[in-house]
Amino acid sequence: METLEKLLSLKVKAKLEEAFDLYLEKFEFQLTRKDFEGDITLMLFPLLKPTRQNPLVLGESIGSYLVKKTSFVSNFNVVSGFLNLIISDRFYLTFLSEFLKVREYGHLSPDSHSPTIMVEYSSPNTNKPLHLGHVRNNLLGYSVSKILEANGNNVIRTQIINDRGIHICKSMLAWKNFGAGETPESSGLKGDQLVGKYYVLFEKIYREQVAELKAKGQSHKVAEKEAPILNEAKRMLLAWENNDKKVRALWEKMNAWVYDGFELTYQKLGVNFESYYYESETYLLGKSIISEGLDKGVFYRKEDGSVWIDLSSDGLDEKLLLRSDGTAVYITQDIGTAKKRLEDNPNLKGVLYTVGNEQDYHFKVLFLILSKLGYSWADSFYHLSYGMVDLPTGKMKSREGTIVDADDLIEQMNITASKITKEHGKIDGMNISERDKLFRIIGLGALKYYILKVDPKKRILFDPEASVDFNGNTGPFIQYAFARIQSLINRDSDMNLHLEIDLTLVDKEKEILKHLYQYPSLIRIAGEEFSPALIANYLYDLVKLFNSFYQNVTVFGEKDLAKRSMRLLLCKAVANNIETGSKLLGILMPNKM
Repeated sequence: METLEKLLSLKVKAKLEEAFDLYLEKFEFQLTRKDFEGDITLMLFPLLKPTRQNPLVLGESIGSYLVKKTSFVSNFNVVSGFLNLIISDRFYLTFLSEFLKVREYGHLSPDSHSPTIMVEYSSPNTNKPLHLGHVRNNLLGYSVSKILEANGNNVIRTQIINDRGIHICKSMLAWKNFGAGETPESSGLKGDQLVGKYYVLFEKIYREQVAELKAKGQSHKVAEKEAPILNEAKRMLLAWENNDKKVRALWEKMNAWVYDGFELTYQKLGVNFESYYYESETYLLGKSIISEGLDKGVFYRKEDGSVWIDLSSDGLDEKLLLRSDGTAVYITQDIGTAKKRLEDNPNLKGVLYTVGNEQDYHFKVLFLILSKLGYSWADSFYHLSYGMVDLPTGKMKSREGTIVDADDLIEQMNITASKITKEHGKIDGMNISERDKLFRIIGLGALKYYILKVDPKKRILFDPEASVDFNGNTGPFIQYAFARIQSLINRDSDMNLHLEIDLTLVDKEKEILKHLYQYPSLIRIAGEEFSPALIANYLYDLVKLFNSFYQNVTVFGEKDLAKRSMRLLLCKAVANNIETGSKLLGILMPNKM
């Protein structure tokens, strides 16, 4: 179906051409305010000057024309500079018929000619497990990727794995010196958790050595630089970059542990990737690009041998690109990774980096450097910046081992879901397997919805208990509505449902249909703004409308079979929309609760 706005625009355009010899292409529409009668409103103010009409006269003229010349505008009213149009019940029932024919109504299917967009998310370090911050990153990146797919794009989900650098060497060194051969198998720990254990141990020993040096009279700044274990880690990094066989073998072994651990967490979260990049494989390309930039005069070398770029003329600072000993920094490999992605995927129309807002400046610098190097494709890169996740207990500190482990969080959500679901008596008649599955669906759905319903740019205070509430703007609230509708549909599964489009709708029915009608437009906006929050809150509003409808309108007690059938089909449409919309958030729906 053509959008209502487009259908109306064609008719308003024809009216203005006929009456005023005026040729306009765009008109401003909005949903009619709830305190006025109508469904959609044409803004008259932009038309007053070119038509030289007062709003009442112009509104009456256009409104009468639309009632006469369309089959779907049944009436109108003019309030000040607003033409409120009443759309016929037949229009919305015809829409319902179309909606029910397509499982994922409003979603566009990409083909070989569709734009290809790469979405990067997760991007962990291989020195510690995934934590709560990574959870928001993964859920946001994955959801945005699904929304972009629903907008007709081919999407490549990817991550850049930070598998090299001084932080990686810290875990390696601590395990080498103090690990006594401990493995995931011998310890019973996931590989990423085992390696993270030694990163925490390194930091503990490092702080102790700094304190010892300060006690001997060293300044804090000098002590931090001269701690023996840190200098040993620096030497290990240099050995790694020089391809030392023993260091490389240790690195490969411990990274393999971590990758296995990460994959288990991704499976629990329900996210996936089509491609992987590793900083260990892209930093050399980054170094060669920097060498070329030196030759072109884009970068410069300081007396100590380090390489920099001066961005002060662009309102930014100087940026280090290579250390004096020739080792790479983060931005070195980011430059290499960016170019490698375009080499691997020449048809890419954009790259989306899902990274926290503490890296806002980093990406400004990265994209500017790529532009100065002459890469025109840098303009298609976008940093999807998001706020941090806080807990009631305060900020996470990975160096101190106080992070909220992602696996622990997922398990806690299952436990919380189990507790609250049992309290609400929503597991009657289920066997143990069905209960466990339900707890996982509710727990993970609660986590995802709580995080995704918030605008990405805003900071989140995450409360596990509040997220599993069956009332209010939560995942379980929406899941329960879906399960409730499924029971309704199943109750009358033998009924031969049919839809008559000449029925008269009650307000509650029309409100739902008007909301469903907005869904395709909402997907477009969510794709443009990279905002799963728009989808989440749309679903919340839909469920509220459905609950109000179900409480106030008779379904099974309706004696008119045509009306009963229509109402059950309306329920089915709502359920379909909840399910397809929730998939964009990575949330599964339970068939019964």
